[in-house]
Amino acid sequence: MKTYTAHVTVTLRRSILDVQGKTVEHALHSLHMPSLTNVRIGKHIEVDVMAPDSETAQQLIDDACQKLLTNPVMEDYSISITESSTGVTA
Repeated sequence: MKTYTAHVTVTLRRSILDVQGKTVEHALHSLHMPSLTNVRIGKHIEVDVMAPDSETAQQLIDDACQKLLTNPVMEDYSISITESSTGVTA
């Protein structure tokens, strides 16, 4: 088995108002940074995955996102998988 590192980025769906993002955007504008717009606040999750290949690792993380890591009704997510250079120790 190989060890992969999955990086999951979770954000609210575009159709849902991101109150935190709007608050940060207003603060940036008050700091004289009007060119910074459409601020979206999300979360970043990093997970090590033991799997025989990257496709299986992708499927495992996608399943975890759908069942626990995200709220599929309100949130979108993207996954990036890279092979780890070091193994996971228990």
